[in-house]
Amino acid sequence: MNNNEERKFLGVEQLSLRSLVIGSIGSCVITASSMYVALRMSALPWPTIFVAVLSMALLKLFGKTTNNEINITQTAMSAGAMVAGGLAFTLPGLWILGIWKGSENFSGNYVRVLLIAAAGMLLGSVTSYILRYRFIVKNALPYPIGQAAAETIKAGDEGGKKSVVLFGTMAASTLYTFLRDQLRIVPDAFMFKNSIGIWNSPMAIGMGYILGTLYTGVWFLGALISNAFLVPFGPKLGLFADAAAATAFATAAGIGLLVGTGLGVIIGILISGIKKLLSPKKDNYSEAALGKKKFFDYSRILIFSATALAFILSVACGLSVIPSVLLIIGVFIVSIMAATITGQTGINPMEIFGIIVLLGIRIFINIDAADALFVAACVAVASGFSGDLFNDYKAGQVLGTNPKAQLISQIVGGVFGTVVASISLFAIINQFGEVGTGTALPAGQAVGVSAMINGIGSPVVFGIAAAIGAALYLLGLPTATLGIGLFLPFTISAAVFLGGIIRFISDRLSGKKSDETGNVAASGLLGGEGITGVVIALARMFTVS
Repeated sequence: MNNNEERKFLGVEQLSLRSLVIGSIGSCVITASSMYVALRMSALPWPTIFVAVLSMALLKLFGKTTNNEINITQTAMSAGAMVAGGLAFTLPGLWILGIWKGSENFSGNYVRVLLIAAAGMLLGSVTSYILRYRFIVKNALPYPIGQAAAETIKAGDEGGKKSVVLFGTMAASTLYTFLRDQLRIVPDAFMFKNSIGIWNSPMAIGMGYILGTLYTGVWFLGALISNAFLVPFGPKLGLFADAAAATAFATAAGIGLLVGTGLGVIIGILISGIKKLLSPKKDNYSEAALGKKKFFDYSRILIFSATALAFILSVACGLSVIPSVLLIIGVFIVSIMAATITGQTGINPMEIFGIIVLLGIRIFINIDAADALFVAACVAVASGFSGDLFNDYKAGQVLGTNPKAQLISQIVGGVFGTVVASISLFAIINQFGEVGTGTALPAGQAVGVSAMINGIGSPVVFGIAAAIGAALYLLGLPTATLGIGLFLPFTISAAVFLGGIIRFISDRLSGKKSDETGNVAASGLLGGEGITGVVIALARMFTVS
């Protein structure tokens, strides 16, 4: 790590005014770009590596800096991207279902979107703050995107062999992605038969390498069960009426496993708490690390205040009191799932968490389609925002960054991102006129959320899978990755698994000493594609009509 002196702004170690200013300006740009990408491409790659490199370049341009200041700046800069994703993956359903038309009643509708996005941003901040110790320190989940960001910053500072490896693989990934996405010289995927193939993605391979053999192997097992057995052979064996029914079964089972993972985490926390109450011995480590807290210490006041404000914002958005209370409870529950899944896979299916909560609320109270979409949006924003901050916390753990400074930076960047994301949603939909299947703005996730408004297709399958997922998680198995594999496209799963295979071979040939260099190279693959994706998105946003 470099020896430049750490800054101290507002009494917070490592925080600097310029990191907040640069991060906030960057957040506005990245957020607008992310909204465009999410609506037009029905996807949103993590911008973390891109903003890490950009933050490093800008801070070094303005003078001496440190790795921690770079990390804090990129924390703010990436904050709004997931707010944009949460809105883009859910709220276009208001136009798809004909509830809203174009930019009619813009001022009133914009305020509602802004309020629900702000509520999600606050809840995401609170939940990640509460869960940081468990998932970053105690469980030590991989969080591959966060690790990649840390390796990028370290390599840029240290130079030498690591720098050559990182920026060499980053350049190769950048060029390959440009040839694929911009020039269309290479295909998006190599297909073998029907849906069986492999995504042509350096980023996915790099992610698989960082995750390792166990996580990617279980992930690929889920993909094989779904795509190599259930869908092609299930109808032939009389298990399903047709391929569509088999796909619906796999999707319900996959989502059930994700929910079961979250339930398993909650059960594990409850069991751990009961053991502590019954045990005469106290957890010396936690007391030494965290100290004995008073009930009204500043952190609890912050948590209660932010949660109360999120509740007020959701009511001001138009949701009734009971749905707002259930919404907040739901966010806290699915945030545990989001932390687990993001940590194990590097993927955050935020719109699925939105579906889970809105369907859960409808068990207790009837809400109309518009309110259901606002609930889904709040949950998606909270889950995405929390997942982004968890990646930043992981990078901070590697670099030694003050988590309090990161939280402040994330919230500041998130405030600017929330405003820009809400405006961008209306601006882009108004520009293209229509949104949904068959239009210039496919918004695939929002189409799926709209279709799920009326409930899960196979509740029995979902329930059984959730129970199995909870049980397997408590046995120490990565059930979240198994669920992801069941309903994600086979091409993505295969590419990630290829990265895991490469990691397996590398470990056997070179031993564990190769891990560090391999992780740096994998980080370059992640960064190259991530940077190129954002740059192409920016170029298209400003040049394509």
